[in-house]
Amino acid sequence: MLYNEKVRKICRLGGIILIVFCLLAAGSGNSVQAQGSQTWQYFPDTGHNISGEFWNYYQSVPNASLVFGSPITEQFTDPRTGRLIQYFQRALFEFFPENQPGQHVVPAALGVTVYGHTPQNASVAPDPTVGCGYYKDTGFPLCYAFLEFFEKNGGEATFGKPISPFIFHNDRIVQYFERARFEWYPEYQEGQKVVLAQVGRITFDLIREDANRLQPVKAENAPGDIKSIHTRAFTWKAMTLANDQQMIYVVVQDQIRNPVAGATTVVTVTWSQGDRQSFAQSTNASGVVILSVPVKEQTHGSLIMVDTQVMYMGLSSNTSTSFRIWQ
Repeated sequence: MLYNEKVRKICRLGGIILIVFCLLAAGSGNSVQAQGSQTWQYFPDTGHNISGEFWNYYQSVPNASLVFGSPITEQFTDPRTGRLIQYFQRALFEFFPENQPGQHVVPAALGVTVYGHTPQNASVAPDPTVGCGYYKDTGFPLCYAFLEFFEKNGGEATFGKPISPFIFHNDRIVQYFERARFEWYPEYQEGQKVVLAQVGRITFDLIREDANRLQPVKAENAPGDIKSIHTRAFTWKAMTLANDQQMIYVVVQDQIRNPVAGATTVVTVTWSQGDRQSFAQSTNASGVVILSVPVKEQTHGSLIMVDTQVMYMGLSSNTSTSFRIWQ
């Protein structure tokens, strides 16, 4: 027992020295220059950026400005789920690093969330009997302009399935889908009578997110002058017990060693049995990510690999570190 305690103290001391060194040193790190145009965009109407895989996904959806609207926050780590998220006027993007490449970004089912807060005594609009179809999976109608708008703008892939009949909400006919609410504005011009509700902002308020996240970022602070990013990753302990707690640190700096805040960081741990576990988090104002990772039932003497990928405004960087299970 005494020997093990000494080992832990030595590892802890070594970790402290390493942290200080990595935060202050200007030594070389892995970096990759942006290829082609930067994968980010500043939206002056709301004063926020979209970047990295969130921006790639946004661009992949036809009529994205209509379907999602503009960003109303920057990317941030949801304290409830630990996932990287970003709110839009009509959507919420969530980052799932464990998914297959190309499927990391998933729009949340905000229509379900908002519909769950709809008063139960809301009047039900009469279901039309002519010109309607019924969605086979849920049995709800899709009719007229709602049906036309649904099919024209991506259908189920964009909005999800209908989850309600037509109901009256604020004296308007509306219909809820998994990721949207359609609203009918007969006074608008032809072709503009169907309006998507701002379910992103509604959800933001419903779950009482921090209102400070809505504050706009100045356009001149959009980090277009960053030419490359340098990443270092290291662990708190060089060795852990088979059941223990490990801390993983990631430091991201630009080409002149200034901290890069808001970078998307995906840390993937490969455990002794070969299974992989990924964590996504954005860097703080100091350009640092700190992850607390539980170590559970690992094989004595095994080497645990920690691979880190960082994405920021069209730039990317990769690095690796490791630790061993005490034998």
